Amino acid sequence: METVDAWGIVSGYHDVPGAWHETPPETRAALLSAMGLDGAAGPPPEAPVRVLRRDPGPIPHSALRIPHWDGPAELSLEDGTVLRAERALPPDLPYGYHDLRPLDGAAPVRLIVSPGRCHLPEPLRGWGWAVQLYAARSAQSWGIGDLADLHRLARWSRTELGAGGLLVCPLSAAAPVLPQEPSPYYPSSRRYRNPLYLRIEEVPGAAEAGLDLERLAAAGRALNRTRRIDRDAVFRIKMAALERLWARFRGDPAFDRYREAQGEALVQFATFCILAERHGPDWRGWPQEHRHPQAPAVAKLAAGQADRAAFHAWLQWLLDEQLARAARACTMMHDLPIGFDPGGADAWVWQDVMAGGVSVGAPPDGFNTRGQDWALPPFVPHKLRAAAYEPFVQTMRAALAHAGALRIDHVMGLFRLFWIPRGAEPAQGTYVRYPAEDLLAILALESHRAGAFVAGEDLGTVEAGVRERLAEHRILSTRLLCFEARPPAQLPEMALAAYSTHDLPTIAGLWTGAELRAQEALGAHGNPAGARELQQGLRALTDLPPETPADQVIEAVYRRLAEAPSAILTATLDDAFAAEERPNVPGTITEWPNWSIALPGFLEALEAASLPRRIAQALARR
Repeated sequence: METVDAWGIVSGYHDVPGAWHETPPETRAALLSAMGLDGAAGPPPEAPVRVLRRDPGPIPHSALRIPHWDGPAELSLEDGTVLRAERALPPDLPYGYHDLRPLDGAAPVRLIVSPGRCHLPEPLRGWGWAVQLYAARSAQSWGIGDLADLHRLARWSRTELGAGGLLVCPLSAAAPVLPQEPSPYYPSSRRYRNPLYLRIEEVPGAAEAGLDLERLAAAGRALNRTRRIDRDAVFRIKMAALERLWARFRGDPAFDRYREAQGEALVQFATFCILAERHGPDWRGWPQEHRHPQAPAVAKLAAGQADRAAFHAWLQWLLDEQLARAARACTMMHDLPIGFDPGGADAWVWQDVMAGGVSVGAPPDGFNTRGQDWALPPFVPHKLRAAAYEPFVQTMRAALAHAGALRIDHVMGLFRLFWIPRGAEPAQGTYVRYPAEDLLAILALESHRAGAFVAGEDLGTVEAGVRERLAEHRILSTRLLCFEARPPAQLPEMALAAYSTHDLPTIAGLWTGAELRAQEALGAHGNPAGARELQQGLRALTDLPPETPADQVIEAVYRRLAEAPSAILTATLDDAFAAEERPNVPGTITEWPNWSIALPGFLEALEAASLPRRIAQALARR
């Protein structure tokens, strides 16, 4: 039977077949060390935060008392209102983030008041494309799909095809140096975005720059001649163009307002970018004086590099403006990665609440027999709570900017994460539990404020009861036809349903045998048996003869998907092009061009093709 210690470390776990795995003593010792503790450490102190729910009536009477508070206090509401509280909180506290300051000198307490459940439009029923934006290029792209391409795709999908939205891959920032990180799920920061997605011609001042940019534009569009995306080349060209345009920039009140609204978070991100340009992308290898954001040498350097800091802030403002324009054309569902680069910007800023010497991943299962190590650092649960959940709040708020919906990768991480000691195999790891009810309440508050619904990627090892708790918080589940034994009509209503994801084969790849050949060519990194199993499932789902053209098979799959009563259905742009190559093969690094394969054609070809319209008609029938 599972037990959990004061620090969240569990005594063991059941694998997918149901076998129990006891947490080894050496694993527990390594995890305590990663938290900055030793085996003799007592329980964590009381954290200066309380998360309360008010759905929809008053806060329950039992929650109105704060431990160790028994006297008058000043209650500062988020809107600036200051109230006096005696021995209990008012039951009608508004949703938001408030501060209670006892007048007897006791430590202040952050109060987070949540509606308890995420925003969910009623009725919610629609379909949309799942988009790897880097791959979705037009003839005007500079070697990579950009936010103007997203705007074009959004407008066409909504007005011509009747799509309700687009599920967009993470647009998170990479470190501003070479080589550029290709994976959107291994960002330097989840709070800020990647300048590679900027459309240069839509940057203020680009039209006036004219001839100054023509050579760079020609070089950028020349990169479209190959399907292999060269992010390093795109970075060189776009940064050269952006630096020229920055030199011409004379200010804008909207930029000033953006910087003021972003506050210290943007200052720290821009400072990280300056330091990364000077010392490299991994802060753990920087000079000691620059390894902590609060170090005096960091403030001194930032003050001396004010123009460069403003440049990096300007890039984020441009990204925010261009994304907002795309979001006005069609509802955007943003995709939030489960973590970030341990050497990146977010890890640098929040290093005091991160665990060192461990990474998160997944235990062995039927599809990944060795388990998975994602090389992502986890937050220490009690330190995250002691920080009043501020890193989580900032991340959720950034993810929901210009969003009508949010997909959370590996949503089970709100409940527990599988920690793997450095140097150990995944099978030697174990789970660490998180304050799920608090995290879900904060997510609900930010979802409510953004007016955006939430879907969780709950695939893989999902412990009993998690999906029920997600549903209670009005978070959609994820269902994939390629893994489902039951027919589409029996899928749940509270779900986002699709055939597959970016980590799985495309329909055409399975049908033509291209996926099986690719898996065989990968050798030890491949999974031919898995490809054959998925291929057999596809044949059973469509019941079509082997000689059927791939485009007809794709259309048939989406007709079957349309039978699902699930709230949201998605189709990949890869399938709209009948692409055979999948975007990503988990477990590979250089063996497969992960996150670097453009779609087989430009958006202009997509708009003229019949297959995307047939997919749209199939999904719109329900």
